[in-house]
Amino acid sequence: MANDSLFSSYSLLPETWDEMYDDRSKIRSQYDIINDYLKATSPEKLYKKEELTRQLFMSQGVTFTVYSDEQGIEKIFPFDIIPRIITAKEWDKIDRGIKQRLKALNLFIKDIYHDQFIIKDGIIPADLIYSCPNFLREMMGVDVPHDVYVHIAGVDLIRNNDGEFYVLEDNLRTPSGVSYMLENREISKRIYPGILPKNEIRSVSDYPNVLYKKLSELSDQAEPNVVLLTPGIYNSAYYEHSTLARLMGIELVEGSDLLVKDHFVYMKTTNGLKRVDVIYRRVDDDYLDPLEFKAESTLGVAGIMAAYRKGHVNIVNAPGTGVADDKAIYVYVPDMIRYYLDEEPILKNIETYQLAKPEDFEFVTKNIRKMVIKKTDGSGGYGMLMGHEATEEEIEDYLKTVRENPTNFIAQPILRLSTAPCCIDGKLSPRCVDLRPFALTGRDGIDITPGGLTRVALKKGSLVVNSSQGGGSKDTWVIQ
Repeated sequence: MANDSLFSSYSLLPETWDEMYDDRSKIRSQYDIINDYLKATSPEKLYKKEELTRQLFMSQGVTFTVYSDEQGIEKIFPFDIIPRIITAKEWDKIDRGIKQRLKALNLFIKDIYHDQFIIKDGIIPADLIYSCPNFLREMMGVDVPHDVYVHIAGVDLIRNNDGEFYVLEDNLRTPSGVSYMLENREISKRIYPGILPKNEIRSVSDYPNVLYKKLSELSDQAEPNVVLLTPGIYNSAYYEHSTLARLMGIELVEGSDLLVKDHFVYMKTTNGLKRVDVIYRRVDDDYLDPLEFKAESTLGVAGIMAAYRKGHVNIVNAPGTGVADDKAIYVYVPDMIRYYLDEEPILKNIETYQLAKPEDFEFVTKNIRKMVIKKTDGSGGYGMLMGHEATEEEIEDYLKTVRENPTNFIAQPILRLSTAPCCIDGKLSPRCVDLRPFALTGRDGIDITPGGLTRVALKKGSLVVNSSQGGGSKDTWVIQ
């Protein structure tokens, strides 16, 4: 029996690209496989699949943390059962664009901490670099293995109403979300048995093996000891830390499990000290070494930076990479690509206004209802001003803060994020989505997992996809 009721209330949003339907309300060809399945599946069966998904996420402990929630900080990660489907042609452009971008960003970070040619040639203002809170003077002149600073990246993309993918931001410090990508795929295998292999959906499950290979290759030891350094169980991404450590077969450690002796890093074990060769750290720079950064930090390891500078341990991602994912630096990434690679950017930036420039500030304030203002070092969707939603009082208060230190803020037009079908109350309904592909860089080049994490703004009309603010996720299928 055809399940026509599932599609009965699906209405396309004006001036918005829909992933499943074209502007003539016809199904895009890549969605035929899921469309046929859904039409042949009863609402009762779909509800059971949703319930199975919730039970699986609960039993697996797939959670995230909301620090501002007074009722409890740990929550099950919302998952929508309808996959987001991307064609091979679309993915090819994404793949090439991210690789190009990461090559340029790695060259930029090396340059900034060494010769600074890009500053001397007037491409990027020196004060923008030196005022960046993520620029580490402690990394000046430090050589890193194979000149790779960004080993693990999560590049956020949105599809605008022109159908093109744009880079929203580069996550180069301790990008998170890959465990949800892996778990989403395992759930899809359970609720859509046979569909993935039959339609040659590209696999994402090899990510932990590729990551371990990249990490191991950083050391010159025959059997390097690789560990994952976590801030602990109260960190918002602790589920991911423990999952990745388990899948890679490496130790999950906290700062108290490690010590530095004679400029080497050791892990405490029941059999004594064991040397550590590579650290995949999920601890921010500020907390990494109390001797050089925040003295009160108990999350890092005293002396680890000295051991790193001597080449006795490898830290992934390299300290100081945050200088390249600051939102003020984001504006210059297309210029970096032209400067270092002599190429035109494959993936475009979103038009961005630097509020330290008087002409940009004036333009943004005149068009505030069409703008979103962000802190240059902000994340998680916090600290933003959405001009179309804010009251006059909220706008004035926010602009007062901006005026005090405009260098710390940028503005962008409020975009029409593409929508994808979500199963809401037994019916398909469009919700805004973005995409975070994950890239791994090593001595043998860059590997990008085909798919990534599609985040969903589950609240109707919302543009905020962050899980901490009511967002969820869905599996991302790349058609072979």
